[in-house]
Amino acid sequence: MVLSAAALLSSCGSKIDTRNKMIISARDQRLLLIRDGKPVKSYRVSTSKYGLGSQAGSKRTPLGRMAVAKKIGGGARSGTVFKSRRPTGEVLKPNAPGRDPIVSRIIWLRGKEYYNRNTFRRYIYIHGTPVERNIGRPASYGCIRMRSRDVIDLYRRIGVGAEVRIIRGGLYSTTEGKKYYTRRYGTPGAVNTASAG
Repeated sequence: MVLSAAALLSSCGSKIDTRNKMIISARDQRLLLIRDGKPVKSYRVSTSKYGLGSQAGSKRTPLGRMAVAKKIGGGARSGTVFKSRRPTGEVLKPNAPGRDPIVSRIIWLRGKEYYNRNTFRRYIYIHGTPVERNIGRPASYGCIRMRSRDVIDLYRRIGVGAEVRIIRGGLYSTTEGKKYYTRRYGTPGAVNTASAG
């Protein structure tokens, strides 16, 4: 199956997404999607096993305010392997043995603060991984990894320009996180953010 360049790369001529925002918690290993100021959905993720930071070559996940710069892979099959942001033609099932390539979708980030301004040049993405058993704990080489079905869902919901904020603390430390967990679980004090869905 041949995918058009327009389907695989959507950043040129697209309307800037000002309605969606994502908060990624390194402590909780979760991404919270917010639309029009209201929390919509939480996904389990995996940040870097090397910790947090923006140093070139560090393989760490950057902190701070960012935005979606490019979306790559729209229309590709779940599990499609990407190398240098191009589909190879190979498709992997979740937890396929042997390798750990980027799969399914790529959401390429651009830093918006002085200390994370190199995020785009560092090729920091939100992307799918075939090693889904490691989702929920730090296991990446700097990017934010997601299950294929989750990154496909997120990709469909957000556009280029959507705000991304990566924080060290828990989602519950944010106004949006409190709203999400209170709405979902009722009593704020009873929330266990490590296991919440």
